[in-house]
Amino acid sequence: MLSTNNTPKETNITKYLYNGKLEIWTGEFRKVFSPIYSKQTSNPILLGSVPDMGQSQAMKLLASAENSYDKGRGVWAISALEERVKSIIKLKELLLSKKDKLVNLLMWEIAKTKQESAMEFDRTIVYLEDTITEAMRLVDTFGKPQIIGDIKMFSQKSPLGVVLCIGPYNYPLNETFCLLIPALLMGNSVIFKPAEQGILIMDSLMEIYNECFPKGVINVFFGKGENLAPALLKTGKVDVLALIGNSKTANKLNHLHPKPNRLKTILGLEAKNIAIISNDCDIDIALKEVLLGSLAFNGQRCTAIKLVFVHKDIVEEFNSKFSQLVDSLVIGMPWEEGVKITPLPQEKKPAYLLSLIEDAQKIGATIINKKGGNIDRTLVYPTVLYPVSADMRIYNEEQFGPIVPISPYNDEQEILDYLVDSDYGQQLSLFTNNINDKLDFVNMLRNQVCRININTKCQRGPDIFPFTGRKDSAVDSLSVGDSIRAFSIDSLVSVKL
Repeated sequence: MLSTNNTPKETNITKYLYNGKLEIWTGEFRKVFSPIYSKQTSNPILLGSVPDMGQSQAMKLLASAENSYDKGRGVWAISALEERVKSIIKLKELLLSKKDKLVNLLMWEIAKTKQESAMEFDRTIVYLEDTITEAMRLVDTFGKPQIIGDIKMFSQKSPLGVVLCIGPYNYPLNETFCLLIPALLMGNSVIFKPAEQGILIMDSLMEIYNECFPKGVINVFFGKGENLAPALLKTGKVDVLALIGNSKTANKLNHLHPKPNRLKTILGLEAKNIAIISNDCDIDIALKEVLLGSLAFNGQRCTAIKLVFVHKDIVEEFNSKFSQLVDSLVIGMPWEEGVKITPLPQEKKPAYLLSLIEDAQKIGATIINKKGGNIDRTLVYPTVLYPVSADMRIYNEEQFGPIVPISPYNDEQEILDYLVDSDYGQQLSLFTNNINDKLDFVNMLRNQVCRININTKCQRGPDIFPFTGRKDSAVDSLSVGDSIRAFSIDSLVSVKL
Protein backbone atom coordinates (compact mmCIF):
# COMPACT_ATOMS: atom_id res chain seq x y z
CA MET A 1 0.00 0.00 0.00
CA LEU A 2 1.37 3.42 -0.92
CA SER A 3 0.93 5.88 1.90
CA THR A 4 2.55 8.66 3.88
CA ASN A 5 1.72 10.79 6.86
CA ASN A 6 3.77 13.70 5.51
CA THR A 7 2.63 16.14 2.86
CA PRO A 8 4.95 18.73 1.32
CA LYS A 9 4.03 22.37 0.97
CA GLU A 10 2.40 23.02 -2.42
CA THR A 11 4.53 24.64 -5.12
CA ASN A 12 2.27 26.66 -7.40
CA ILE A 13 4.15 28.15 -10.34
CA THR A 14 2.30 31.32 -11.30
CA LYS A 15 4.93 32.85 -13.60
CA TYR A 16 6.80 32.03 -16.77
CA LEU A 17 10.12 33.38 -18.02
CA TYR A 18 9.72 35.64 -21.02
CA ASN A 19 12.00 38.31 -22.46
CA GLY A 20 13.95 38.79 -19.24
CA LYS A 21 10.89 38.98 -16.99
CA LEU A 22 8.99 36.59 -14.79
CA GLU A 23 5.56 37.29 -16.24
CA ILE A 24 2.42 36.56 -14.22
CA TRP A 25 0.29 33.82 -15.82
CA THR A 26 -3.45 34.57 -15.78
CA GLY A 27 -4.72 31.59 -17.79
CA GLU A 28 -5.50 27.97 -16.97
CA PHE A 29 -3.33 25.83 -14.67
CA ARG A 30 -2.51 22.12 -14.66
CA LYS A 31 -2.37 20.36 -11.30
CA VAL A 32 0.76 18.36 -10.49
CA PHE A 33 0.33 15.18 -8.46
CA SER A 34 2.89 12.95 -6.80
CA PRO A 35 2.97 9.22 -7.63
CA ILE A 36 2.81 8.81 -3.85
CA TYR A 37 -0.63 8.36 -2.29
CA SER A 38 -1.90 10.03 0.87
CA LYS A 39 -2.68 7.80 3.82
CA GLN A 40 -5.57 10.05 4.83
CA THR A 41 -7.36 10.30 1.47
CA SER A 42 -5.98 7.29 -0.48
CA ASN A 43 -5.48 9.71 -3.40
CA PRO A 44 -2.29 10.93 -5.06
CA ILE A 45 -0.80 13.86 -3.15
CA LEU A 46 -1.31 17.25 -4.79
CA LEU A 47 2.11 18.89 -5.07
CA GLY A 48 1.13 22.12 -6.82
CA SER A 49 0.26 23.51 -10.22
CA VAL A 50 1.89 24.93 -13.35
CA PRO A 51 0.64 27.17 -16.18
CA ASP A 52 -1.15 25.36 -19.02
CA MET A 53 -0.04 27.50 -21.92
CA GLY A 54 -1.16 27.36 -25.53
CA GLN A 55 0.30 27.98 -28.98
CA SER A 56 -0.10 31.75 -28.89
CA GLN A 57 2.06 31.98 -25.77
CA ALA A 58 4.64 29.61 -27.29
CA MET A 59 4.88 31.88 -30.35
CA LYS A 60 5.35 34.86 -28.05
CA LEU A 61 8.33 33.18 -26.42
CA LEU A 62 9.73 32.20 -29.81
CA ALA A 63 9.65 35.86 -30.83
CA SER A 64 11.52 36.74 -27.64
CA ALA A 65 14.29 34.26 -28.45
CA GLU A 66 14.44 35.52 -32.03
CA ASN A 67 14.77 39.13 -30.90
CA SER A 68 17.44 38.17 -28.42
CA TYR A 69 19.51 36.37 -31.04
CA ASP A 70 18.78 39.09 -33.62
CA LYS A 71 20.13 37.07 -36.56
CA GLY A 72 23.45 36.66 -34.77
CA ARG A 73 23.78 40.30 -33.80
CA GLY A 74 22.30 40.07 -30.29
CA VAL A 75 24.21 41.07 -27.17
CA TRP A 76 24.59 37.48 -25.97
CA ALA A 77 25.44 36.06 -29.40
CA ILE A 78 28.34 38.45 -29.97
CA SER A 79 29.62 38.55 -26.38
CA ALA A 80 33.01 37.06 -25.58
CA LEU A 81 33.05 33.47 -24.37
CA GLU A 82 34.74 34.63 -21.16
CA GLU A 83 31.66 36.76 -20.37
CA ARG A 84 29.30 33.87 -20.97
CA VAL A 85 31.41 31.67 -18.69
CA LYS A 86 30.90 34.21 -15.89
CA SER A 87 27.15 33.76 -16.25
CA ILE A 88 27.48 29.97 -15.96
CA ILE A 89 29.66 30.35 -12.85
CA LYS A 90 27.01 32.59 -11.30
CA LEU A 91 24.33 30.04 -12.20
CA LYS A 92 26.30 27.31 -10.44
CA GLU A 93 26.65 29.39 -7.28
CA LEU A 94 22.93 30.20 -7.17
CA LEU A 95 22.06 26.57 -7.85
CA LEU A 96 24.08 25.43 -4.84
CA SER A 97 21.95 27.61 -2.58
CA LYS A 98 18.82 25.75 -3.76
CA LYS A 99 20.07 22.18 -3.29
CA ASP A 100 17.79 21.07 -0.44
CA LYS A 101 14.66 22.44 -2.09
CA LEU A 102 15.44 20.91 -5.49
CA VAL A 103 16.33 17.50 -4.04
CA ASN A 104 13.08 17.43 -2.05
CA LEU A 105 11.00 18.30 -5.13
CA LEU A 106 12.67 15.57 -7.20
CA MET A 107 11.97 13.06 -4.45
CA TRP A 108 8.27 13.90 -4.21
CA GLU A 109 7.43 14.49 -7.85
CA ILE A 110 9.25 11.65 -9.63
CA ALA A 111 9.74 9.42 -6.55
CA LYS A 112 13.50 9.29 -7.00
CA THR A 113 15.10 8.21 -3.74
CA LYS A 114 16.59 10.92 -1.56
CA GLN A 115 20.08 9.54 -2.17
CA GLU A 116 19.64 9.39 -5.94
CA SER A 117 18.07 12.86 -6.05
CA ALA A 118 21.06 14.27 -4.17
CA MET A 119 23.39 12.42 -6.54
CA GLU A 120 21.61 13.97 -9.53
CA PHE A 121 22.12 17.43 -8.07
CA ASP A 122 25.79 16.82 -7.24
CA ARG A 123 26.47 15.39 -10.67
CA THR A 124 24.92 18.49 -12.23
CA ILE A 125 27.34 20.69 -10.33
CA VAL A 126 30.27 18.57 -11.50
CA TYR A 127 28.95 18.82 -15.07
CA LEU A 128 28.83 22.61 -14.81
CA GLU A 129 32.38 22.72 -13.47
CA ASP A 130 33.68 20.43 -16.23
CA THR A 131 31.88 22.51 -18.87
CA ILE A 132 33.41 25.71 -17.53
CA THR A 133 36.87 24.11 -17.63
CA GLU A 134 36.36 22.97 -21.22
CA ALA A 135 35.08 26.39 -22.25
CA MET A 136 38.14 28.12 -20.80
CA ARG A 137 40.33 25.68 -22.68
CA LEU A 138 38.56 26.78 -25.85
CA VAL A 139 39.19 30.41 -24.92
CA ASP A 140 42.91 29.69 -24.87
CA THR A 141 42.64 27.91 -28.23
CA PHE A 142 40.73 30.77 -29.85
CA GLY A 143 43.37 33.25 -28.83
CA LYS A 144 46.10 31.55 -30.83
CA PRO A 145 46.12 32.01 -34.61
CA GLN A 146 47.42 29.24 -36.85
CA ILE A 147 49.78 29.80 -39.77
CA ILE A 148 49.85 27.22 -42.55
CA GLY A 149 52.03 28.19 -45.51
CA ASP A 150 51.14 31.77 -46.40
CA ILE A 151 47.72 31.70 -44.67
CA LYS A 152 47.12 33.00 -41.15
CA MET A 153 43.84 31.76 -39.66
CA PHE A 154 41.81 32.82 -36.63
CA SER A 155 39.15 30.35 -35.42
CA GLN A 156 36.22 30.59 -33.05
CA LYS A 157 33.00 28.78 -32.21
CA SER A 158 29.91 30.66 -33.36
CA PRO A 159 26.30 30.10 -32.18
CA LEU A 160 23.68 28.37 -34.31
CA GLY A 161 20.67 30.53 -33.48
CA VAL A 162 17.38 29.76 -31.72
CA VAL A 163 17.31 26.47 -29.81
CA LEU A 164 14.15 24.59 -28.84
CA CYS A 165 15.19 22.55 -25.81
CA ILE A 166 12.92 19.80 -24.46
CA GLY A 167 13.98 18.06 -21.26
CA PRO A 168 13.21 14.57 -19.85
CA TYR A 169 11.24 13.61 -16.75
CA ASN A 170 13.65 11.04 -15.33
CA TYR A 171 16.62 13.43 -14.93
CA PRO A 172 14.89 16.83 -15.12
CA LEU A 173 17.88 18.63 -13.63
CA ASN A 174 21.01 16.85 -14.84
CA GLU A 175 20.06 15.84 -18.38
CA THR A 176 18.25 19.10 -19.02
CA PHE A 177 21.42 21.00 -18.10
CA CYS A 178 23.41 18.77 -20.45
CA LEU A 179 21.40 20.39 -23.26
CA LEU A 180 20.71 23.83 -21.85
CA ILE A 181 24.14 24.85 -20.56
CA PRO A 182 26.22 24.21 -23.71
CA ALA A 183 23.48 25.79 -25.83
CA LEU A 184 23.63 28.97 -23.74
CA LEU A 185 27.38 28.94 -23.32
CA MET A 186 27.94 29.00 -27.07
CA GLY A 187 25.78 32.13 -27.53
CA ASN A 188 22.46 30.66 -28.65
CA SER A 189 19.05 31.87 -27.47
CA VAL A 190 16.77 29.21 -26.01
CA ILE A 191 13.10 28.33 -25.68
CA PHE A 192 12.90 25.67 -22.97
CA LYS A 193 10.03 23.23 -22.49
CA PRO A 194 10.34 21.09 -19.32
CA ALA A 195 8.84 17.60 -19.13
CA GLU A 196 5.39 17.22 -17.55
CA GLN A 197 6.89 15.34 -14.58
CA GLY A 198 9.77 16.79 -12.57
CA ILE A 199 8.49 20.23 -13.52
CA LEU A 200 8.14 21.96 -10.15
CA ILE A 201 11.89 22.56 -9.87
CA MET A 202 11.32 25.24 -12.53
CA ASP A 203 9.96 27.53 -9.82
CA SER A 204 13.50 28.02 -8.49
CA LEU A 205 15.34 27.55 -11.77
CA MET A 206 13.47 30.34 -13.59
CA GLU A 207 14.56 32.81 -10.93
CA ILE A 208 18.17 31.70 -11.36
CA TYR A 209 18.02 31.89 -15.17
CA ASN A 210 16.52 35.36 -15.02
CA GLU A 211 19.31 36.57 -12.75
CA CYS A 212 22.13 35.09 -14.83
CA PHE A 213 21.29 35.85 -18.47
CA PRO A 214 20.32 38.92 -20.58
CA LYS A 215 16.67 39.34 -21.50
CA GLY A 216 15.28 36.90 -24.04
CA VAL A 217 18.32 34.59 -23.96
CA ILE A 218 16.30 31.91 -22.18
CA ASN A 219 12.51 31.67 -22.23
CA VAL A 220 10.53 29.00 -20.36
CA PHE A 221 7.06 27.82 -21.31
CA PHE A 222 4.71 25.24 -19.84
CA GLY A 223 2.10 23.09 -21.54
CA LYS A 224 1.71 19.91 -23.53
CA GLY A 225 4.73 19.35 -25.75
CA GLU A 226 2.75 17.44 -28.38
CA ASN A 227 0.68 20.58 -28.99
CA LEU A 228 3.32 23.29 -28.71
CA ALA A 229 6.56 21.88 -30.13
CA PRO A 230 5.09 21.07 -33.58
CA ALA A 231 3.70 24.59 -33.92
CA LEU A 232 7.10 26.08 -33.11
CA LEU A 233 8.94 23.93 -35.65
CA LYS A 234 6.42 24.61 -38.41
CA THR A 235 7.39 28.28 -38.31
CA GLY A 236 10.87 27.42 -39.62
CA LYS A 237 12.32 29.84 -37.06
CA VAL A 238 13.87 27.18 -34.83
CA ASP A 239 17.49 26.51 -35.76
CA VAL A 240 18.24 23.67 -33.31
CA LEU A 241 16.05 20.94 -31.85
CA ALA A 242 17.66 19.67 -28.63
CA LEU A 243 15.61 16.82 -27.20
CA ILE A 244 16.04 14.02 -24.69
CA GLY A 245 13.12 11.69 -25.27
CA ASN A 246 12.14 9.05 -27.80
CA SER A 247 12.84 8.60 -31.49
CA LYS A 248 9.18 8.67 -32.59
CA THR A 249 8.72 12.15 -31.15
CA ALA A 250 12.03 13.33 -32.61
CA ASN A 251 11.16 12.03 -36.09
CA LYS A 252 7.76 13.71 -36.10
CA LEU A 253 9.21 17.04 -35.03
CA ASN A 254 12.16 16.93 -37.39
CA HIS A 255 9.91 16.49 -40.44
CA LEU A 256 7.74 19.47 -39.53
CA HIS A 257 10.43 22.05 -40.22
CA PRO A 258 9.82 23.67 -43.65
CA LYS A 259 13.58 23.79 -44.31
CA PRO A 260 14.91 20.62 -42.65
CA ASN A 261 18.48 21.17 -43.85
CA ARG A 262 18.57 24.31 -41.70
CA LEU A 263 17.51 22.42 -38.58
CA LYS A 264 20.32 20.98 -36.44
CA THR A 265 19.18 18.09 -34.24
CA ILE A 266 20.89 17.08 -31.00
CA LEU A 267 19.06 14.08 -29.60
CA GLY A 268 19.41 11.71 -26.68
CA LEU A 269 16.90 8.94 -27.34
CA GLU A 270 15.87 5.49 -26.16
CA ALA A 271 18.05 2.40 -25.92
CA LYS A 272 17.77 -1.33 -25.37
CA ASN A 273 21.12 -1.95 -23.70
CA ILE A 274 22.03 -5.57 -23.11
CA ALA A 275 24.21 -7.47 -20.67
CA ILE A 276 26.16 -10.52 -21.88
CA ILE A 277 26.96 -13.01 -19.12
CA SER A 278 29.67 -15.35 -20.42
CA ASN A 279 30.21 -18.78 -18.91
CA ASP A 280 33.73 -17.73 -17.85
CA CYS A 281 32.64 -14.66 -15.86
CA ASP A 282 32.88 -13.91 -12.15
CA ILE A 283 29.22 -14.55 -11.48
CA ASP A 284 29.11 -12.54 -8.25
CA ILE A 285 30.37 -9.42 -10.04
CA ALA A 286 27.88 -9.99 -12.87
CA LEU A 287 24.99 -10.37 -10.42
CA LYS A 288 25.86 -7.19 -8.55
CA GLU A 289 26.35 -5.05 -11.65
CA VAL A 290 23.28 -6.33 -13.53
CA LEU A 291 21.11 -5.76 -10.45
CA LEU A 292 22.26 -2.15 -10.19
CA GLY A 293 22.34 -1.61 -13.93
CA SER A 294 18.82 -2.86 -14.56
CA LEU A 295 16.92 -1.59 -11.51
CA ALA A 296 18.53 1.66 -10.31
CA PHE A 297 15.75 4.28 -10.26
CA ASN A 298 13.34 1.50 -11.21
CA GLY A 299 15.10 0.99 -14.57
CA GLN A 300 13.98 4.46 -15.73
CA ARG A 301 17.28 5.32 -17.38
CA CYS A 302 18.23 5.20 -21.05
CA THR A 303 21.51 3.62 -19.95
CA ALA A 304 19.77 0.87 -17.94
CA ILE A 305 20.39 -2.77 -18.80
CA LYS A 306 17.11 -3.84 -20.41
CA LEU A 307 17.86 -7.36 -21.66
CA VAL A 308 20.22 -9.95 -20.19
CA PHE A 309 21.78 -12.72 -22.28
CA VAL A 310 23.11 -15.51 -20.04
CA HIS A 311 25.15 -18.44 -21.32
CA LYS A 312 23.24 -21.72 -21.02
CA ASP A 313 26.04 -23.29 -18.95
CA ILE A 314 25.37 -20.94 -16.02
CA VAL A 315 21.84 -19.66 -16.61
CA GLU A 316 20.22 -21.74 -13.85
CA GLU A 317 22.72 -20.57 -11.24
CA PHE A 318 22.47 -16.96 -12.41
CA ASN A 319 18.66 -16.97 -12.41
CA SER A 320 18.41 -18.47 -8.94
CA LYS A 321 20.83 -16.03 -7.34
CA PHE A 322 19.58 -13.02 -9.30
CA SER A 323 15.94 -13.64 -8.37
CA GLN A 324 16.87 -13.73 -4.69
CA LEU A 325 18.78 -10.46 -5.00
CA VAL A 326 15.86 -8.78 -6.76
CA ASP A 327 13.41 -9.90 -4.08
CA SER A 328 15.76 -8.57 -1.38
CA LEU A 329 15.53 -5.00 -2.70
CA VAL A 330 13.77 -2.67 -0.26
CA ILE A 331 10.51 -1.32 -1.69
CA GLY A 332 8.93 1.80 -0.29
CA MET A 333 8.91 5.58 -0.14
CA PRO A 334 11.83 7.58 -1.60
CA TRP A 335 12.81 9.23 1.69
CA GLU A 336 13.11 5.92 3.57
CA GLU A 337 16.57 4.61 4.39
CA GLY A 338 17.82 1.87 2.08
CA VAL A 339 14.86 2.01 -0.33
CA LYS A 340 15.68 0.95 -3.91
CA ILE A 341 12.27 0.53 -5.59
CA THR A 342 9.79 3.40 -5.52
CA PRO A 343 6.51 4.40 -7.26
CA LEU A 344 6.58 5.28 -10.97
CA PRO A 345 5.78 8.89 -11.93
CA GLN A 346 4.08 8.19 -15.27
CA GLU A 347 0.38 7.43 -14.83
CA LYS A 348 0.09 4.94 -17.71
CA LYS A 349 3.39 3.15 -17.14
CA PRO A 350 2.16 0.37 -14.76
CA ALA A 351 -0.49 -0.75 -17.29
CA TYR A 352 2.11 -0.74 -20.08
CA LEU A 353 4.54 -2.82 -18.03
CA LEU A 354 1.79 -5.26 -17.14
CA SER A 355 1.00 -5.68 -20.85
CA LEU A 356 4.65 -6.58 -21.52
CA ILE A 357 4.62 -9.15 -18.71
CA GLU A 358 1.36 -10.75 -19.89
CA ASP A 359 2.56 -10.88 -23.50
CA ALA A 360 5.75 -12.68 -22.45
CA GLN A 361 3.83 -15.12 -20.27
CA LYS A 362 1.45 -16.03 -23.10
CA ILE A 363 4.38 -16.96 -25.33
CA GLY A 364 6.22 -19.01 -22.72
CA ALA A 365 8.12 -16.84 -20.26
CA THR A 366 7.73 -17.26 -16.51
CA ILE A 367 8.07 -14.84 -13.61
CA ILE A 368 10.96 -16.44 -11.71
CA ASN A 369 11.16 -14.17 -8.65
CA LYS A 370 8.58 -14.56 -5.87
CA LYS A 371 7.52 -10.89 -5.67
CA GLY A 372 7.46 -10.30 -9.41
CA GLY A 373 4.29 -9.32 -11.24
CA ASN A 374 2.69 -7.48 -8.32
CA ILE A 375 1.39 -3.96 -8.96
CA ASP A 376 -0.09 -1.55 -6.41
CA ARG A 377 -1.31 1.51 -8.31
CA THR A 378 1.93 3.36 -9.18
CA LEU A 379 4.21 0.82 -7.52
CA VAL A 380 5.43 -1.98 -9.79
CA TYR A 381 7.39 -4.70 -8.04
CA PRO A 382 10.58 -5.68 -9.90
CA THR A 383 9.86 -8.64 -12.15
CA VAL A 384 12.32 -11.14 -13.64
CA LEU A 385 11.12 -12.95 -16.78
CA TYR A 386 12.68 -16.14 -18.18
CA PRO A 387 13.13 -17.49 -20.84
CA VAL A 388 12.56 -14.47 -23.08
CA SER A 389 12.57 -15.02 -26.85
CA ALA A 390 12.52 -12.92 -30.02
CA ASP A 391 8.74 -13.21 -30.51
CA MET A 392 8.02 -11.39 -27.25
CA ARG A 393 7.56 -7.62 -27.11
CA ILE A 394 9.87 -7.29 -24.10
CA TYR A 395 12.71 -8.68 -26.26
CA ASN A 396 12.69 -5.60 -28.49
CA GLU A 397 10.77 -2.81 -26.76
CA GLU A 398 12.43 -0.51 -24.23
CA GLN A 399 10.45 -1.17 -21.04
CA PHE A 400 11.85 1.82 -19.06
CA GLY A 401 10.69 0.23 -15.84
CA PRO A 402 11.51 -2.53 -13.32
CA ILE A 403 11.26 -5.58 -15.59
CA VAL A 404 14.39 -7.68 -16.19
CA PRO A 405 14.05 -10.09 -19.14
CA ILE A 406 16.61 -12.91 -19.32
CA SER A 407 17.37 -14.85 -22.49
CA PRO A 408 19.65 -17.93 -22.65
CA TYR A 409 22.29 -18.15 -25.38
CA ASN A 410 24.80 -20.72 -26.55
CA ASP A 411 26.60 -19.00 -29.43
CA GLU A 412 27.91 -15.42 -29.51
CA GLN A 413 26.56 -15.12 -33.06
CA GLU A 414 23.04 -15.07 -31.56
CA ILE A 415 23.92 -11.86 -29.71
CA LEU A 416 25.52 -10.27 -32.76
CA ASP A 417 22.40 -11.05 -34.79
CA TYR A 418 20.25 -9.40 -32.10
CA LEU A 419 22.34 -6.23 -32.13
CA VAL A 420 22.40 -6.01 -35.93
CA ASP A 421 18.61 -6.28 -36.10
CA SER A 422 17.96 -3.96 -33.15
CA ASP A 423 16.76 -0.39 -33.74
CA TYR A 424 19.11 0.76 -30.99
CA GLY A 425 22.84 0.96 -30.43
CA GLN A 426 23.85 2.82 -27.30
CA GLN A 427 25.78 0.50 -24.96
CA LEU A 428 26.22 -3.03 -23.65
CA SER A 429 27.90 -4.76 -20.72
CA LEU A 430 30.10 -7.83 -21.18
CA PHE A 431 31.00 -10.00 -18.22
CA THR A 432 34.03 -12.27 -18.69
CA ASN A 433 37.27 -13.18 -16.94
CA ASN A 434 39.08 -13.83 -20.22
CA ILE A 435 38.83 -10.62 -22.18
CA ASN A 436 41.92 -11.46 -24.23
CA ASP A 437 40.11 -14.49 -25.63
CA LYS A 438 37.17 -12.31 -26.65
CA LEU A 439 38.94 -9.48 -28.47
CA ASP A 440 37.53 -10.52 -31.85
CA PHE A 441 34.03 -10.61 -30.33
CA VAL A 442 34.55 -7.19 -28.73
CA ASN A 443 35.72 -5.72 -32.04
CA MET A 444 32.52 -6.92 -33.70
CA LEU A 445 30.43 -5.53 -30.83
CA ARG A 446 32.11 -2.11 -31.21
CA ASN A 447 30.54 -1.71 -34.60
CA GLN A 448 27.04 -2.19 -33.15
CA VAL A 449 27.08 -0.01 -30.00
CA CYS A 450 28.96 3.10 -28.90
CA ARG A 451 30.22 1.91 -25.54
CA ILE A 452 31.20 -1.53 -24.24
CA ASN A 453 31.44 -1.86 -20.46
CA ILE A 454 33.63 -4.74 -19.31
CA ASN A 455 32.51 -6.32 -16.02
CA THR A 456 30.45 -3.28 -15.07
CA LYS A 457 26.99 -1.85 -15.71
CA CYS A 458 26.08 0.46 -18.58
CA GLN A 459 26.45 4.09 -17.59
CA ARG A 460 26.76 7.62 -18.86
CA GLY A 461 29.62 9.07 -16.84
CA PRO A 462 32.15 10.42 -16.49
CA ASP A 463 30.64 13.24 -18.56
CA ILE A 464 33.94 13.96 -20.29
CA PHE A 465 33.57 10.58 -22.07
CA PRO A 466 31.66 10.54 -25.37
CA PHE A 467 27.96 9.82 -24.81
CA THR A 468 26.10 8.96 -27.97
CA GLY A 469 24.37 6.09 -29.77
CA ARG A 470 23.81 4.47 -33.13
CA LYS A 471 20.54 4.19 -35.06
CA ASP A 472 17.52 5.35 -33.02
CA SER A 473 19.49 5.88 -29.80
CA ALA A 474 21.00 9.32 -30.44
CA VAL A 475 21.99 12.05 -32.86
CA ASP A 476 25.28 13.76 -31.97
CA SER A 477 27.16 13.40 -28.68
CA LEU A 478 26.36 14.92 -25.29
CA SER A 479 29.71 14.66 -23.51
CA VAL A 480 31.12 17.89 -22.11
CA GLY A 481 33.39 18.73 -25.03
CA ASP A 482 31.19 17.26 -27.73
CA SER A 483 28.08 19.14 -26.60
CA ILE A 484 29.93 22.46 -26.79
CA ARG A 485 30.88 21.61 -30.36
CA ALA A 486 27.36 20.37 -31.15
CA PHE A 487 25.73 23.69 -30.19
CA SER A 488 28.17 25.77 -32.23
CA ILE A 489 29.85 25.90 -35.62
CA ASP A 490 33.45 26.67 -36.57
CA SER A 491 33.91 30.18 -37.89
CA LEU A 492 37.21 31.17 -39.49
CA VAL A 493 38.87 34.41 -40.50
CA SER A 494 41.88 33.91 -42.75
CA VAL A 495 44.52 36.35 -43.99
CA LYS A 496 46.99 35.76 -46.79
CA LEU A 497 50.42 36.85 -45.59
